[in-house]
Amino acid sequence: MARSLNQVTLMGNLTRDPELRQTPNGQNVTSFSLALNRSYKDASGEWQEATDYIDIVAWGPLAERVNQYLNKGSRCLVQGRLQYSSWEQEGKKRSKVEVNAHDVTFLDSRGASGEDSNDSGPSSASKPQPTKKKDDVVIEDIGDQPINLDDIPF
Repeated sequence: MARSLNQVTLMGNLTRDPELRQTPNGQNVTSFSLALNRSYKDASGEWQEATDYIDIVAWGPLAERVNQYLNKGSRCLVQGRLQYSSWEQEGKKRSKVEVNAHDVTFLDSRGASGEDSNDSGPSSASKPQPTKKKDDVVIEDIGDQPINLDDIPF
């Protein structure tokens, strides 16, 4: 019998602040929702905008990091799997499909949420930003400057 593939990658903005809870056995779980924007042409050929809202669940240390670093409006990339849940509420059967995240990549810079922001206006986007160091990896933001392919060492 062939095996199934259950893998999803989503990129969007949080619709609300993440909500951190603990299960009765002490496991951390964070839930949040992503807004995914898309464009399509309708029957008359006009471009339309639509937004899909997807519920995400993260567990353990990932749940703690998501709760600590993301907030409403934050942009992130979520990789995980689809998970179906069903339950009974007030005598009615309820169900939903959500994403069980196994990796969340934070796409906003720290300054985007108001922390460490030293943005002096629109013109600062074209200036090279100072070099930032994180966990022995040096990252330099060159802004909108073109990249010379001859400078790449590989």
